[in-house]
Amino acid sequence: NISTRSLVQTGENVMIGGFIVQGTATKRVIIRAIGPELTQHGITGALANPTLELHNAAGALVGSNDNWQTTILGEIITSNQVSAIQSSGHAPTAASESAIIADLQPGNYTAIVSGVNNTLGVALVEVYDLN
Repeated sequence: NISTRSLVQTGENVMIGGFIVQGTATKRVIIRAIGPELTQHGITGALANPTLELHNAAGALVGSNDNWQTTILGEIITSNQVSAIQSSGHAPTAASESAIIADLQPGNYTAIVSGVNNTLGVALVEVYDLN
């Protein structure tokens, strides 16, 4: 599991969190981009509407999400994820936060967090092992 908090800006100054899936077997993970939830922990200037992209080691986009209760199909996301996110124990508390559940092959991955419509603010990117 990893977690990083940072100021999300625009362009080359978005938040980037890298992680490695080790071993020889596929690993089921949930990746979250959290903003509004941070205010309940005393964080000011939270990113109001984070969006999340997942890239593989080659830099290719393999999944994305904006508003976790709306699944964006494509690449590794082939079916509605809302129920799986809810039952994972890691569902975001605000509808505007983002999350992806993915079955990832061993390798390097990058989660990119940005603000919808180039908004700025403090956000958290997290990856949890669901196996």
